[in-house]
Order: sequence, then C-alpha cells, then structure tokens
Amino acid sequence: MRKKLGWIAMLLAMCVMNGWACTNLIVGKKASADGSVIVSYSADSYGMFGFLCHYPAMTHESGAMRPIYEWDTGKYLGQIKEAKQTYNVIGNMNEFQVTIGETTFGGRPELVDTTGIMDYGSLIYVALQRSRTAKEAIKVMTDLVKEYGYYSSGESFSIADPNEVWIMEMIGKGPGVKGAVWVAVRVPDDCIAAHANQSRIHKFDLNDKDNCLYSPDVISFAREKGYFNGMNKDFSFADAYCPLDFSGLRACEARVWSFYNMFSKTTGDAYLPYIQGKSKEPMPLYVKPDRKVSVRDIQQAMRDHYEGTPLDITNDMGAGAFQMPYRLSPLTFKVDGQEYFNERPISTQQSAFTFVSQMRSTMPDAIGGVLWFGLDDANMTVFTPVYCNTDKVPASYAEGEGDCVTFSWNSAFWIYNWVADMIRPRYSLMVEDMRTVQNALEDMYADAQSGIESTAMKLYAENPQKAKEFLTNYTGMSAQAAVDAWKKLGEFLIVRYNDGVVKRVKNGKLVRPETGNTAPLDRPGYPQEFLNELVKSTGERYKMIDLK
Repeated sequence: MRKKLGWIAMLLAMCVMNGWACTNLIVGKKASADGSVIVSYSADSYGMFGFLCHYPAMTHESGAMRPIYEWDTGKYLGQIKEAKQTYNVIGNMNEFQVTIGETTFGGRPELVDTTGIMDYGSLIYVALQRSRTAKEAIKVMTDLVKEYGYYSSGESFSIADPNEVWIMEMIGKGPGVKGAVWVAVRVPDDCIAAHANQSRIHKFDLNDKDNCLYSPDVISFAREKGYFNGMNKDFSFADAYCPLDFSGLRACEARVWSFYNMFSKTTGDAYLPYIQGKSKEPMPLYVKPDRKVSVRDIQQAMRDHYEGTPLDITNDMGAGAFQMPYRLSPLTFKVDGQEYFNERPISTQQSAFTFVSQMRSTMPDAIGGVLWFGLDDANMTVFTPVYCNTDKVPASYAEGEGDCVTFSWNSAFWIYNWVADMIRPRYSLMVEDMRTVQNALEDMYADAQSGIESTAMKLYAENPQKAKEFLTNYTGMSAQAAVDAWKKLGEFLIVRYNDGVVKRVKNGKLVRPETGNTAPLDRPGYPQEFLNELVKSTGERYKMIDLK
C-alpha cells in the first residue's frame, strides 16, 4: 500500500510539473478598465489537441441520463441525471456570461477517489450548461460531487459572472468515499487574483456567508485525517490539503507572484523572498492593483516569461543563442546526482488553448460576454473574439479539423503550432515579425469591438436572434482572418529565414534582387554574448591558426 501511495504521489507531482499545469488570472469588475469581470485560462498539457468546444442549448426528456467521460483521457466514468434545460456553452463561457477556468493542484494523493464519476473537466462543462450565475455554478458543482463522487485530484476553479468572481478549491475524500471537501472565496470587486497549480486559499472567514462558502466538514475532515489540530480560526485549506513543497512554490506560486508584480509593485517586492524560498509568509489570495487592468493587459500577462524580473529566463545558457523564453520538459533534471529545475512561467509551449474572458453587466448577456480565444501558446497565438451566444464553432477552431496526431492546414491549432515551432529556435531573430502581425490583428479586433457591439445592440433591440446571428458570423470571420494571416506569416518566415540567413525587408515586403536569382540578405550569425560563452567553454578548439 505504501508503495502504491508513493507511486500516486509521484504521478500527481509529474502532472503539476509537466502535464496538467494551467494558469488563471482574475480581475474584479472595479479593478478593470471597463467595469468587466475578467478571467483568463491556459490549458497546458503536452500532447493535447486544442479546439473550441460547443454545447448547444437543449431541452431533455424527464429521466434522461448523461454519460460522463473524463475530460483529460476520454475514459467513461458513468452517468448522471440530465437537467431538463441546458444552456448554450462556447468554450468555457455560457450564454449568461458565466465562465469557469481551473488549475490542478493535486494535493494529498490518498484523497483521490477513482470510483467517483465527476472529474474536474466534466464539472466545468456540466455546470456551465446548468448555471445562470457564478454562485449557482458553485452549487451545481458541489451538489454533483456530493451525489456522484469526485474523480479528480485537488483542483482550484475560477468561477465568474458579470458581477462577481470566486475561487473555489476542492479535493476528494479518498477511495470509495463520495463527495469532496471544498471552500469558495469571493474575490473583492476592486482586486485581482490568480492561481496556478498550487492551493491558494489559506485562512477564510467562517462567518462571512456572502463572501465565503464551504463544505460543512472542511475542517472536521482535516482533523479526522490528522491534517490539522488547531483552532478553527487558524485553519488553512492549503496547508491541510496541499502542503507547499518547492515545486509548488517555484513552478506554481511564482506565476501568481509574476502577475501580482505586474500590477501591484509593492506586492511583488514584498513577496519575492517568498518565491525564492527565503520566507514562509504566503502571498495573499488577492491584492489591489496599482491601476485599472484591461482585457489587453491580461492578454499580455498571459504571454509572460518573467521578463525583467529576477526570474527572467531569457538571458542564461538555457535560452540558447537567441534568448528563447522556453524550456524543454521535464522541468527538473539531474547533474552529478544533484537535482535542478527550470523556471515555469505563465506562457509555455505545451498550451492546447488559451482564453481571456470578458464579462460585462452593462450589456445584454449575448453582447456583453466575449471569450477572447486562441489556440496553442498565448505568446504565439492571436486572441480573437468569440461572443457567448455563438452557436457555431469557427471551422478552423473545430474539433474535427485534424487531431493530436494529424496535421491539418485547416486547423488553427496546427497553424499556430507550425509558426511557433519555426520561431522558437531563433526566437530573438524572428519574434518581432510574428509580433507585428499579432499586434495588428489584436489591435484591429479591439478597435472594431465598439462598432460591432453597437450594431449588435441595434439588432438586439429589433430581434435578439438577429444579434445572435450577426455575432456568430463575426466570431467566425474573426477566427478565419487570424488563421489566414498566420498562414501568410508562416510562408513569410520560411522564405525570410531560410538556411539560417535573413533576407532583407523594406516596407514590410521582402526585397527582390535587381537582377538574377539571389535575394539580398544578411548573415547575422550568433549574438556576441553567445560567442563569448562558446569560446569560454571550448577554449582554443576553434581558434584560427596562422599557418605561416
């Protein structure tokens, strides 16, 4: 039994370090630039094929049952009673602007119940189909695990609507025991928050029913299992159910710190020692930002690699000759028996998809909810607008276009990966070409948003169905425009950087030769800093010899 538990613990640690390792960034409506609630998410899992899911609104006959398949593996887990009415869901947002994201923290391995039916992914998408508000989604999710059992390991959820956003943390009770222990805390409207694969809820107010919800046995169960023996007021969910280790600190909490550091410099400075393992005082669950935070700010935050901080990974040997802000998996490695690690930033190459959800209470739901969606890594994709009433997935975002082992020129996932994998090895040389196209597209969508929504509002006043059709068509057109531009970008990069040289560009176009068939080009070679290090490590091996 001890050997089995050890194996499970190792597996869960690998999941956090290498597999299901995601990031959620959160902005309350009074902390945002436009009064919207904002939640971001990246689905980070090696080998996972990214697409935009869709569940249409439906009515179901009395007694209908719904099969449940584990979201990560497709394994059949069982069936649950279907709701009489389910709502339209596009990606991780439903027609009432409710959004749910997640990050897996794993926690105590002995609390995993492999007999449960509801895994974390199924909880998300079933709750989205059944909930009109964030609080209703919390009730749906907790009721489901109580009735059918919780299949997954420890999980943090971001659960939001146009008026509020909650962080809920949940973990099972062990093999064959139905239900879960959980706590949900409302993020104040004037604050930002984040979670990234480490339990973040420590002490919580047991008496504040408006801003804190929890399972009745969240503390007593911890006492029963020997995880806690203090006063109730001192109980920490994170300490009891997911004790912090170094990987949780540096690979997970560091991402939260980086986000706080972007928008609350005081917080960033104060908790850098914590991230470096020099302090045991955990970061707060939420903080007030120094300024209002926009949707575009969060899109950029999802592209972070610790640039400009003490954790910056673009200037050491691991970045290679061209300052690549990525590290190959696994995140840990050994040299002479000593274990080392690579930093794990918010942006990572193994993302299947990413989004920034914008929820606004000042508009009808059909127009107020926008899922800014991208396939692959946030740093190397384009966030295109997907309106929450969309009932048709853009063709290039659909599940059937390619799969995890089948490339397709019609798949946005594969087009973005194709371009990204060209850029990474020569990152500093090539990234600005990509950034130019990326910024132009995202600027275009941002500039068009108010006009598109003004038209949609007029159509909505006439007939909500017309507005729905208009926004569904705009969603599809936006996605296709980005994919088409990315194909052209890929073609441009292949030609410009062919064979390790750089063809010249003027006014955005490759310069043609005046005569002949040889393009004007430059041979930049390697950066001087890299050459200096090369000579240090190789001595006189490559030194030119004067044969005279």
